[in-house]
Amino acid sequence: MRTEPTWRIPIGLLALLLALLAYGLVIARYVPEVIGGWPGLLQAGVYLVLGLSWLLPLKRYLRWMETGNWR
Repeated sequence: MRTEPTWRIPIGLLALLLALLAYGLVIARYVPEVIGGWPGLLQAGVYLVLGLSWLLPLKRYLRWMETGNWR
């Protein structure tokens, strides 16, 4: 366990927030144009997948923030 603070945690959190903001804006801007005419249940499925897909790279990113290593 580390005893002194590291720059990776605050910078990593800011980068994560900015990336999620950009991702959300892109989804909110372009996805409704593509799937707007689809049935509601299918739209919900697409938004569910898109809403959870940002979690996939999160484990490696959090590990980097904590240890400085991507692996």
